[in-house]
Amino acid sequence: MITDALIIDYINRFWIIDVDARMQLFDLKTKYIFESTPGVVDYNMPLYAIQTEPGPQNISYYPVYQGFFGVCGVNGIEVPFSTQRDVYYNSYPLYLQPLQQVATGDGTTTTFNFTLPYFPAIPGHLDMTGMMMMGKTSSPVFVNDGSFISVVPMTSVQGRVFITYTAANGSNVVVQDSGQFLQSSTDGDLYGLLMSPGVPPSGGIVLGAGVNGTYSMTANTVNYKTGVINVTFASAPPAGTPIQVQGYFYEQGIPRSVLYYNNTITLLPPAFTQYVVELGAYLSPAAFLSSGASMPFAYMSEYIARGAARKILSDTGDVDQFMFYEPLFREQELLVWKRSQRVFTSSRTATLFSENQGQGGSTNNLGIGTQ
Repeated sequence: MITDALIIDYINRFWIIDVDARMQLFDLKTKYIFESTPGVVDYNMPLYAIQTEPGPQNISYYPVYQGFFGVCGVNGIEVPFSTQRDVYYNSYPLYLQPLQQVATGDGTTTTFNFTLPYFPAIPGHLDMTGMMMMGKTSSPVFVNDGSFISVVPMTSVQGRVFITYTAANGSNVVVQDSGQFLQSSTDGDLYGLLMSPGVPPSGGIVLGAGVNGTYSMTANTVNYKTGVINVTFASAPPAGTPIQVQGYFYEQGIPRSVLYYNNTITLLPPAFTQYVVELGAYLSPAAFLSSGASMPFAYMSEYIARGAARKILSDTGDVDQFMFYEPLFREQELLVWKRSQRVFTSSRTATLFSENQGQGGSTNNLGIGTQ
């Protein structure tokens, strides 16, 4: 006997996982709008909060959107959209400054305060996997003192500021930013928590800020806006040893480009202030029967029911019934897709001579190519 809770679970699995993978529906086509954070370059795709099915069973974090596409706008200005990382950074390269000596070890001092030669610096980034480990659903990731994740998966962190020196045994000591930002700063600047890198996949140890009141509230942080770094090393750098820093630098302004890669939206140049960013998006369905707005399209009801039944018959091994219902399921899928297909094909495909060409550089494309 199949319980109601199990049936709901089958419906959810088909609705959440299968539907958006099998076809892109016009009714799930929408727009993603967010405000840029001053100085921040990378923004993770937003996640649904954990949802509870009857039973109870939890549906863990998963992306709110299936993916993004152009046209993209920043404060109403259309900007280029790319999904190819190499092509994007060829056009908008990130500038990694050379190593610069900022201090010298004396064999006893462990806490140092110095300034990056170039600032404002580009902040580090914690990707979606790391964000889910922290139980966060929005990006950038801001944390309070004592609430940060102390062990960071190294494969989820993209460091942008590095502090290094050579230890007495000749090994390389590195401290970098962790992709987490300090929530409790009160001066309006952007502080990144520093960490000591470890061996992948896990191992990055966040040094922490304001731990037990021992240090100031900005201990073991980098102020991306002013370039000020406050760091306490685990052991004192040897006497006469150069302490060097290196970081990425890009002049801030209004973002003029968008990259979507690895579930991350990248904006360059870094935003000088808050700007409205708009992207085309396909919405991922929310869990069925867990919210009143999760199933707004009645015309899909029979398709979803047959899709859930298809999973049940497959799992129970009832091949005869599965084969009997398969043509009926395919029929419903074609009917659902036909609705979106009619809308998608109602617009004329833009050509060199169509009115959809739009503006082109300093001209409006009128008369271009004529003698």
